[in-house]
Amino acid sequence: MLGRIHNAWRRLSRGFGTDITTIAGRRAAWLHFYLFDHAFLRILWTNHAEIAPGVWRANQPSPQRLRALKAKGLRSVLNLRGTSAYAFHLFERETCDALGLTLINHKIYPRRLVPPAQLSEIFAIFDQIEKPFLLHCKSGADRAGLVSALWLLDQEGCTLTQARRMLSLRFLHLKSTHTGLMDAILDAYEADTRDAPMLIREWVATRYDPDAITADFYGRKGQPVPGTKTA
Repeated sequence: MLGRIHNAWRRLSRGFGTDITTIAGRRAAWLHFYLFDHAFLRILWTNHAEIAPGVWRANQPSPQRLRALKAKGLRSVLNLRGTSAYAFHLFERETCDALGLTLINHKIYPRRLVPPAQLSEIFAIFDQIEKPFLLHCKSGADRAGLVSALWLLDQEGCTLTQARRMLSLRFLHLKSTHTGLMDAILDAYEADTRDAPMLIREWVATRYDPDAITADFYGRKGQPVPGTKTA
């Protein structure tokens, strides 16, 4: 029963919210944004924090919040949800264009690790993004936490202890759930470089193994990796 309800809800959410070019489409897109993308939860709760001078993290910003941040000097936005045909991205892209903000879209996942090349692209973005900038995912808890930690390690020379604070209950990140995979990346980096220190970007490019990290993470939980079949 619950499965049927969930599937029906997913079908409904995918049925609209992809047009902001007409009055009717725009109204439907706002409904999709606030209801199906949970923007109603983000009206007062922004998960906003400045993690370094000119570097802000948050959950998915609304157009209103982007305008407010622009007034405070915002120049760039790093969207960790990637591009999408749905309202959350359409409104963000439209607003950034109107405000003259540089929007960089780079997709990573909160419950699945991306290949080394895809994660390494984060560091190339770090090297060229103009500050002040905002990095965000949907909730600002998991993907934003990992990328904030990577920024501190790569750009600020912070310790792993300091970087790990980006993945904490302060930002509603729960290590005990599937999103603990974000922490597992930092754990693997620490273990692999304990006797032979290596910069985080070099480690990601040469030694980061998402399959091994994922298998170890679920193995320690006594669970199969999601999507795999067990005998």
